[in-house]
Amino acid sequence: MRFSNHDGETTEYAKKAIVQECEKYKAQMEKSGTEYRILSEKTNEDGSIVIEIKKQYNTSPVGDYLN
Repeated sequence: MRFSNHDGETTEYAKKAIVQECEKYKAQMEKSGTEYRILSEKTNEDGSIVIEIKKQYNTSPVGDYLN
């Protein structure tokens, strides 16, 4: 999943907004009880954030999928 500024801005304000968007996404998953595991998270020079994530997409048991 990639979080980036759609306007292509690389200002500090734009980079801060991207971080906030990513944190909001993680908080929403926590709030909703979605099981997930972040495999990797990388911040690029332009401020975009790329995360590799495994997550539960419904209420079915996840078993060993997140291990």
